[in-house]
This record gives sequence, structure tokens and C-alpha cells, in this order.
Amino acid sequence: MKKIMELILIMSFILIFFSLSMASEEDRNGSKDHPLLSRMSDFYISGYKYIEFDSHRFNDQVKKHVIVEGHKYYIEYKLKKGAAEPGELKIRRNIQDALKKIGGNVVFDDNFNKTSTIVLEKDGNETWVEVKSYNNMYRLTTVEKKIMEQDVVANAEVMGNDINKTGHVSIYGIYFDTGKSEIKPESDAAISEIAKLLKNNASLKLHVVGHTDSVGSFDSNMKLSKDRAESVAKSLIGKYEIASNRLKSHGVASLSPVVSNDTDDGKQKNRRVELVKQ
Repeated sequence: MKKIMELILIMSFILIFFSLSMASEEDRNGSKDHPLLSRMSDFYISGYKYIEFDSHRFNDQVKKHVIVEGHKYYIEYKLKKGAAEPGELKIRRNIQDALKKIGGNVVFDDNFNKTSTIVLEKDGNETWVEVKSYNNMYRLTTVEKKIMEQDVVANAEVMGNDINKTGHVSIYGIYFDTGKSEIKPESDAAISEIAKLLKNNASLKLHVVGHTDSVGSFDSNMKLSKDRAESVAKSLIGKYEIASNRLKSHGVASLSPVVSNDTDDGKQKNRRVELVKQ
């Protein structure tokens, strides 16, 4: 009888261990594959995180870091116990080929670091995918590029108060593509508030000053910052009928940072348009 009880106890431990082992190889609660990519055979999701708006630093074709913002997915896959290892290169090539079939472009592929970056432009959307692969696991970081919806836009009253107190105000709701001076449509809310400020204060004259971060050459940034300031002034003059003699545009490149350019967050804060009272 004692031996039978010991046998039952051993079998129970084996069943519990087996159940726990099987459970540990199930997809993490709330996780799912990204719609663009099915998983490799015999892999399960061991880590998962979705953030509605975040950024990730990708490598591009010239090994420069590119900060991409938007919907961010992080998915980690692990190989089930007992399954044959496909090898890290096979994993990377499978993901590259799957995305290339739907128009993706491999812009970075490093065998030493076992990392690839693939960019997919489709139906007006841009998606960046980074894959880091190993023999028995791989990690996908995917960012669906998106401009953050501006929940807080500086209004004319706030701008006026800052100018009266300090003589200037920084505007962060004016957007440009990297290296470009054309104003993006999502900037309309901020520019309309600048126009309202000028119309409510008929004697107010402003310097419109463009600022950049420290990335790129100083001379090119000087021109870019001036061109962006001119674009803002032209928009105020042409679209909102502000008298041209009330606005002067200038560019100072990276000469007047508000914080250090040593971090990505600092660079973002330094890229701005500033209004200075004449």
C-alpha cells in the first residue's frame, strides 16, 4: 500500500511538472502576432508589449540611427522544447522575405549583430520592423509610423503671456519632415493660434526664428532653420493675411539649445520655432 501511495505521489509530481512545462510554452496572456507577420514554426510568444505612441531607434542603410515614432509593438518569440533549431540566419531571412513579398525594403542587415531593419510603405502607411535573431529565439520591434495627435496646443493667450513676460515663446506644434522646410498639415492648429495672437495685438511685431538640433552640418542646419522660419512667416502672410512688415524670419541652427543635444529627447526639444518680440 505504501509503495502504491509513493507511486501515485511520483506520478502526480510528474503530471504537475509536465503541466507547468507545457503552460510555460503557451503565448503570453494578451499577446498576438503582428498582422504583417506570422510566426516561425514551433515558436511561442514569451514577451509582448504594445504602446499606442512611442519611439524606437532603428538602423538604416548607412548605419545611422533613425528615430521612428508611432504605434509600437515588441514581440519576443522562443522555441518550444524539443523542436529543431532553425538557426538565427534562417529566422532573419524568413522575416525579410515575408516582408519583401508585400513591398518591404531591407535597409539594414548585420550578420555580426544578427539584426535587420525592414521598411514597408503600403497604402500611405510606413512601417519599420527590426528583427534580432538567435538560434532558439527572436525579437521583433515594429513601429507603425504616425504623427502624435496634438492633445495640447499653445493658444494665443498663453503665447501672448509668455511674450509679455520674457519677450519670446517656443512653439512645438509646427511640424516638418526631416531635412525639409515644407510645413506639414498637422501644424495648422498652432499656426492659426499665432495668427490669432497677431490679430488680437495689432501693434505686435515678431521675429520668427527657426531652431534645429545638432545632427548634420552646421551650414546645412543654418539654411534649414532659416527656410523653416520663412515657411511659417509665408503661411501667416498668405493664409492669414498678416502684414509682411510685422514678421522677420531668421535661422540660428543649433546655436540656442534649450537643453543638451546629447539625448534624443533633448534633440526633439531643441527642434522648434520661436517667436521673439521685435
